[in-house]
Amino acid sequence: MNSYTLADIAPGMTESFTVTVTEAMMDAFYAVSGDNSPIHMDADYAAGRGYPGRVVYGMLGASFFSTLAGVYLPGEHCLLHSVEAKFAKPVFIGDTLTVTGKVTEVNDTFGEITVKAVIENQNGQKVTRGLIKAGVAK
Repeated sequence: MNSYTLADIAPGMTESFTVTVTEAMMDAFYAVSGDNSPIHMDADYAAGRGYPGRVVYGMLGASFFSTLAGVYLPGEHCLLHSVEAKFAKPVFIGDTLTVTGKVTEVNDTFGEITVKAVIENQNGQKVTRGLIKAGVAK
């Protein structure tokens, strides 16, 4: 876990990590969210919609923005203020995702950073874009 303070952060800083989406993650997300949409739960239904398998919950993928901010950039001194997510392509169980964030703004007055984030799959396709605003301890 990183422990950047506001003084350590400058525009242009980047951090990234990689994670593979598993069926266990899908089961855990269902247990928390209660979202039982067949596109996420039923492989045959997903195939009938033209997908190669169950579609991963968009918010499960977007939850990795919380990991990005809380573990990597800035890390332990982070308090999320907002996260905006845009879903560009579906994610599937077994996909390996690279989550990358780049600081675009540091606001010393409010003790807040802005991070432009992107999630790419193993094929280099952007699957999710995000904009994170996070408070950072000075």
